[in-house]
Amino acid sequence: MEENNFETAVFAGGCFWCTEAVFQRLKGVVKVVSGYTGGSIKNPAYREITTGRTGHAEAIKIEYDPKCIGYQELLEVFFATHDPTTLNRQGADRGTQYRSAIFYINEQQQQIAEQVIRMLEDESVFDNPIVTEVTALGAFYNAETYHQDYYNQNSSQGYCQFVINPKLNKLNTTFKNKLKKEK
Repeated sequence: MEENNFETAVFAGGCFWCTEAVFQRLKGVVKVVSGYTGGSIKNPAYREITTGRTGHAEAIKIEYDPKCIGYQELLEVFFATHDPTTLNRQGADRGTQYRSAIFYINEQQQQIAEQVIRMLEDESVFDNPIVTEVTALGAFYNAETYHQDYYNQNSSQGYCQFVINPKLNKLNTTFKNKLKKEK
């Protein structure tokens, strides 16, 4: 029996419903879990996170097969599907819980993240400076069950239609070759 050698990446790109929906569709991504990280209290609940006072970001933990998709490729998708130039904000969502952040697990991830940000800045990909936080991952707390697989369970809801669908459309156009085949 072959042992899997999956790796983990943790990103915060605003609402975790959006980032979860994007990364679930990529070839090589095995699992995506919505949760909270980067804050000061243990086992926070969503009602606490939404106040912005815990310091946590809505984030996703991605389990992926590096033989199918690399960390740098995940970062390319991350930067293309949210606005990394707005501090503590994504669209109408405002507060530190919606910040853009990369929570690295090891020094290699930190170096790659910083390199990708430098490249995007050097190439002036965005009109404004990138404000994405790059910080070591601390504790990651899984979000409540109703937040998991949110888009796939609620795709007809207004938020999904108006906020998540445009991100998925961009993903389908820009990264067509990286998408899983539809079932």
